[in-house]
Amino acid sequence: MSKIEIRVPQLPESVEDATVISWYKKVGDTVLQDENLLDLETDKVALEVPAPASGVLLEIAAQENDTVLSGDLLGVLQETALDPAPAIVRKPKPATTEKPPAPKTTAKTETAPPAPKPASGQKSAEPDPVKDELPHLSPSVRRKLAESGIDPATITGTGKHGRIMPEDVQAALDDKPVFRRKDAIDKPAPANDRDERAPMTRIRRRIAERLIEAQQSAAILTTFNDVDMSAVMNLRKHYREEFEEKHGVRLGFMSFFVKAAVAALKQFPVVNASIDGSDVVYHHYFDIGIAVASPRGLVVPVIHDADQAGFADIEKQISAFGQKAKTGSLTIDDLTGGTFSISNGGVFGSLLSTPILNPPQSAILGLHRIDQRPVARDGKVVIAPMMYLALSYDHRLIDGKEAVQFLGAIKENIQNPEKLLLQL
Repeated sequence: MSKIEIRVPQLPESVEDATVISWYKKVGDTVLQDENLLDLETDKVALEVPAPASGVLLEIAAQENDTVLSGDLLGVLQETALDPAPAIVRKPKPATTEKPPAPKTTAKTETAPPAPKPASGQKSAEPDPVKDELPHLSPSVRRKLAESGIDPATITGTGKHGRIMPEDVQAALDDKPVFRRKDAIDKPAPANDRDERAPMTRIRRRIAERLIEAQQSAAILTTFNDVDMSAVMNLRKHYREEFEEKHGVRLGFMSFFVKAAVAALKQFPVVNASIDGSDVVYHHYFDIGIAVASPRGLVVPVIHDADQAGFADIEKQISAFGQKAKTGSLTIDDLTGGTFSISNGGVFGSLLSTPILNPPQSAILGLHRIDQRPVARDGKVVIAPMMYLALSYDHRLIDGKEAVQFLGAIKENIQNPEKLLLQL
């Protein structure tokens, strides 16, 4: 049988490198084809590296916390013919009332000396189920379990083959008060007992870098407007049940704003463009990024060719993005590309904000909560569901006139959604 090199998968151009998070096998272990060998973390997502074939792991070339590039050697596998092993299911040991068999006695019975008691101030060693029973857990998961005191047997894993992910532990934490074990892993001592120090995750560091990069490399300006949501809300109310019954997904507001943004981008192509050195790159496609909060930080999955997608397709993709973000299963393809982004702070109750650009994009639309506010209409004051809109843009490329008109086009499309449906 041949030796097979295990290498870093091809990373997209927007991802420079990756970090080895954890190996789940050690040298000499047998592995099955497609069994996860290790996890890599990029500045966007965590990637699983499956075994290309069944065999024995001969070598580990990249250790945990090593930084690797596309195509770098991770390890070497000796291919062998192995029968698929049945899945191992951990079950709690059944309680038993039977007493263990009594030891055989000799004619002369001796009384065993009592076990020595631990020295004063010391605690007897207790088995650690996190460390001893579940060695396949990643270091980040072990750390979360150790700090929280949660029994891993009570957590349902959402990773491949039911593996427990950090997000699963966090979900369990959200359902119970946080309990810190006294024997938690060593950390740098805080200045006082009210502070806690923890290293930033790679994705959080990358988010920080990109935010600083955006502010330092672009001339960011924000323009505002407000929009009456009455027409869209009435349309949703009228067709919500029929839409959900037919397409299996609820009709939200975001699909209207995606379609409104696409229509406005067609009208103002410069907003869909980007700067590359001394050139302006005009994109003749519409890949709309949707900002999504996840346990690992803010991510922006992309609806590719949004101009070709219907309302139901957009809602399904957004729903899938939300689930993937929650379980940490977004892929590189989900996060690659994007010519324009939309961020909806309204779901968290935000009244107004100034969103930051997602480089190399030149503009981002910020949505906010809907409030019943008094507005003037036909010479009368009426109460209407109003939302503030914010458009942040790179003033190096987009003039204020274009930005204001672009935001006005979105407002016009939202207040007259029949234009979107008729593609006017």
